[in-house]
Amino acid sequence: MKFMKLGSKPDSFQTDGNDVRIVATELASDIIVHVGNVKFYLHKFPLLSKSSRLQKLVATTSDECNDEIYIPDIPGGPAAFEICAKFCYGMTVTLNAYNVIAARCAAEYLEMHESVDKGNLIYKIEVFLNSSIFRTWKDLIIVLQTTKSLLPWSEELKLVNHCIDSIANKASIDASKVEWSYTYNRKKLPSENGLDSHWNGVKKQQMVPKDWWVEDLTELEMDQYKLVIMAIKTKGRVSTRVIGEALKAYIYKRFPSLGKASLMIHGDVKVRSLVENIIWLLPSEKGSASCSFLLKLLRVASLLECSETGKKELIKRIGCQLDEASVTDLLIPATAGESTTYDIDMVLNILEEFMMQDNKTAQPCPEVTGELQEMKSQAIGTSMVAVAKLVDEYLVEIAKDPCLPLLKFVDLAEMVPSDSRPVQDGLYRAVDMYLKEHPSLSKSERKKLCGLMDCRKLSADACTHAVQNERLPLRLVVQVLFYEQARASAAANIRADSSGIGSYGSSRSAATTNTEDDWDGVPTVEDLKLLKSMKLAGISGGSERSSGNNDSKIGNGKPKGIMTPKKILGKILSSKGQVTENSSSDTSGSPGSNNQEEPKSTPSRIIRYSVS
Repeated sequence: MKFMKLGSKPDSFQTDGNDVRIVATELASDIIVHVGNVKFYLHKFPLLSKSSRLQKLVATTSDECNDEIYIPDIPGGPAAFEICAKFCYGMTVTLNAYNVIAARCAAEYLEMHESVDKGNLIYKIEVFLNSSIFRTWKDLIIVLQTTKSLLPWSEELKLVNHCIDSIANKASIDASKVEWSYTYNRKKLPSENGLDSHWNGVKKQQMVPKDWWVEDLTELEMDQYKLVIMAIKTKGRVSTRVIGEALKAYIYKRFPSLGKASLMIHGDVKVRSLVENIIWLLPSEKGSASCSFLLKLLRVASLLECSETGKKELIKRIGCQLDEASVTDLLIPATAGESTTYDIDMVLNILEEFMMQDNKTAQPCPEVTGELQEMKSQAIGTSMVAVAKLVDEYLVEIAKDPCLPLLKFVDLAEMVPSDSRPVQDGLYRAVDMYLKEHPSLSKSERKKLCGLMDCRKLSADACTHAVQNERLPLRLVVQVLFYEQARASAAANIRADSSGIGSYGSSRSAATTNTEDDWDGVPTVEDLKLLKSMKLAGISGGSERSSGNNDSKIGNGKPKGIMTPKKILGKILSSKGQVTENSSSDTSGSPGSNNQEEPKSTPSRIIRYSVS
């Protein structure tokens, strides 16, 4: 810390009680100065030789035959006045970052200008500020903090602006030119941790991180911090990513538990103001703050009931980089009064913003060449697939909420285009979880839910799980078996063609129409036995059909005694019955048993994929 000593005489100010200051000299005091609740017993000559204001005050009191003057409104109070008084006496005074602004404002109040006496206090303080304080990084921050209690004097004297501009200039300087001390306790580069500090036997100079100034500025209050960040942004020499890191460090310094469920601070006006200011200060450029940090901010803004404008701004920024988010970050608690555990509407708004911005980006640009446009399209497709996977994972989590309406689940699932889900295993897990946690769904609701899936996009493992899943409607299980059988036949055809052996024909020679009654069809016991046979034949693939034991059955393109999947499917769909609804599917172990009880089916979605 920089300091300056003024005067050469020993300090002879003494305290007589808490509210009295006297000068220990042989001369009796001839003036009493009241500063607040403190009395200073002083001498006129040294004071009047330096202060124009005291000259005027003494002249007024002399006319009234009174040796007492009152200056209750002097900036800095008794402490600042004492510095000025000691300077007038020529006593030793030490100025530093903590008291120099108070002394400067008090000297201005007392009018201690060069016109009164050459080399007066104002001049000396200005020299100290410009030559030392405004050039020292940590002193600048301390000085700026002290200006707050000295308003409006510190602002009128341009001290606040000078501090802010000096801090912004230093923060904007090239990191390689930083030669002063700073606070940096975050993760550093290996060379900054003392590792790999030598190269070929020559010691390398440690690198200064670009965000070296971030932690020191967290000591400022928000009103001053905001002014500094605005000044740094105006200069335009600091990257938006570093500014985003600075804002993140600032709010985490104030709230280490940001984004955690334990952060329950409803109605705190001060905290709400801080969060809204951070949102307002965020750079508009994409990637200036991580998506995870933005979602944590949105979570807190929702809990604190911040302004809708601030939340919309966050949603817009998150929508630009949703593909970087994680499921944990998206689990934003619902506000008071909501029936659901999480705020689904907010995620819907984020996803809608992503889709809108993605569509804008996908539009061809005349200035972009064909190759660049292709690369741009690939990047957009990659981000869309990532968001689709994120949404499916999110659906799995919110499906566990027993209060989640089916409509919100469906709306969220349908926001993502179908071609963004090349494999729908994630969506299958979400649908299965919803069926598990909501066993009382009606027939039409099950139809709507299960209709979200395209069985052709399930992996082999998902198909194996689905055909044994008792929660799925029978109609959906048959579709899974059909497409699995088709895949197995196609694989067998390829193997047979390569070996010159005949194989099954294609199973997709015709199509069936999905109607409302398709989901109410009740298979007979014989149908279910055939269905079980088809499971065993379809899931096992074409390996058994190509073995020596089955070679005699291949002549007509299908095994004798076993119906093709299409015929089984047609027979099941043509069977109707009046049965009660059951939450379990008949595709478990029970269809293959000798139990003659009529099995039951469950509904799925109105829109269906054609089976051929």
